[in-house]
Amino acid sequence: MPSPSSSSSSSSSPAAAVAVASPSSMSSSSSSPSRFSLCHRPLLHCESRSRTLAKNGVRCDISESTKYGNGKPTIPILNERTLPKFLESARVEKAANRNNAKIKLFSGSANPALTQEIAWYMALELGKIDIKRFADGEIYVQLQESVRGCDVFLVQPTCPPVNENLMELEIMIDACRRASAKNITAVIPYFGYARADRKSQGRESIAAKLVSNLITEAGANRVLACDIHSGQSLGYFDIPVDHVYCEQVILDYLASKKICYEDLVVVSPDVGGVARARAFAKKLSDAPLAIVDKRRHGHNVAEVMNLIGDVKGKVAVMVDDMIDTAGTIAKGAELLHQEGAREVYACCTHPVFSPPAIERLSSGLFQEVIVTNTIPVMEKNYFPQLTVLTVANLLGETIWRVHDDSSVSSIFQ
Repeated sequence: MPSPSSSSSSSSSPAAAVAVASPSSMSSSSSSPSRFSLCHRPLLHCESRSRTLAKNGVRCDISESTKYGNGKPTIPILNERTLPKFLESARVEKAANRNNAKIKLFSGSANPALTQEIAWYMALELGKIDIKRFADGEIYVQLQESVRGCDVFLVQPTCPPVNENLMELEIMIDACRRASAKNITAVIPYFGYARADRKSQGRESIAAKLVSNLITEAGANRVLACDIHSGQSLGYFDIPVDHVYCEQVILDYLASKKICYEDLVVVSPDVGGVARARAFAKKLSDAPLAIVDKRRHGHNVAEVMNLIGDVKGKVAVMVDDMIDTAGTIAKGAELLHQEGAREVYACCTHPVFSPPAIERLSSGLFQEVIVTNTIPVMEKNYFPQLTVLTVANLLGETIWRVHDDSSVSSIFQ
């Protein structure tokens, strides 16, 4: 029996492994080359709320400086005295009563920094788990604490390496099931294989359905996912799915810039994303909408044909669920500049950033590229126009509500 290798993932993973930015901190940062002009009225109204942390609460230990050069996004200091707006919530005021709740939060090795932020926001101790690899690549998982009768939440995006992280998630679910967990919720900030959601040609697989079956058969009772590529993927699961929309995090950031309605146009980079862009535009004071007509000749190969809508002299905000090789959004930005757009901003939830995405995004086409930390952005992929926003508060709030609902349901069973 070979012994597991020394590489492991546990609650001791450093929280500063991914860069995050808050609206308040980024508004004064000099890393972004330009800012929206001031308007006589803001697009969104965000009420400030007071909050209190439990005395024994856990916080992110981010000891690095808040100012970086060379294109690194700003990292806010997270402590009991300084709280960015994106972590404000009246629900956290009840944190003192939550320590006795039978809820466990564990992190996989894909994005431990995000899980640590969620644990800090929820004022919970991050669960202790041992994840290692054998010499031949097999994954070894052992829970370091009891989960009997508990609601267990496993945070693991299936980002690159997709197959490794997916298999790790399934083994984590199996370990919790065999440890007599009451409910197991797979928190998947980025759901891989979601693009293979239908048969567009003969003899194709529908990998999204296969992956949903694997997660269900592993023993998950519920799935919590962020901005799945297409809505029909939700129907592939035979268990409840909570679909979390991360657009509000980006909307709050854009609202801090106070862009005028007359200067803004929301752009969908392809016809398939029109519904997403329309919903985004509606929340930006019902801003006008433009659509890029695209013809795709192969996977990760796109060719832009024409533009539907008027962008001349306006600030164009391109909205998509993910940026992979950035071919679609880069060609769309080129077309927008040709049609007279004054500035182009790119917004997406999942920064997959497969080569040559960084070269395309940092080529000067975009004033700013706004993403979230559902997928960790490696330091080598930082560039001056990049802004990374955290979704920790959004996921933490959703986890608490899922736990509260399951607790109420068990009372009446």
